[in-house]
Amino acid sequence: MSTKKDRSRPRKKSGKGNRTCVRCGTHQAIIRSYNLYMCRRCFRETAEKLGFRKYQ
Repeated sequence: MSTKKDRSRPRKKSGKGNRTCVRCGTHQAIIRSYNLYMCRRCFRETAEKLGFRKYQ
């Protein structure tokens, strides 16, 4: 039989599952530029507060 010790795995150190959005916690569509680590949805909501401008 397997014990709890056998089933435990070490934490992920790299890959998509390691990076989460700092605002909502999702793993999808993370923006890592400028060390933002925010998903694109949260970035669109907070971009102006962070100092980004939208060009036309």
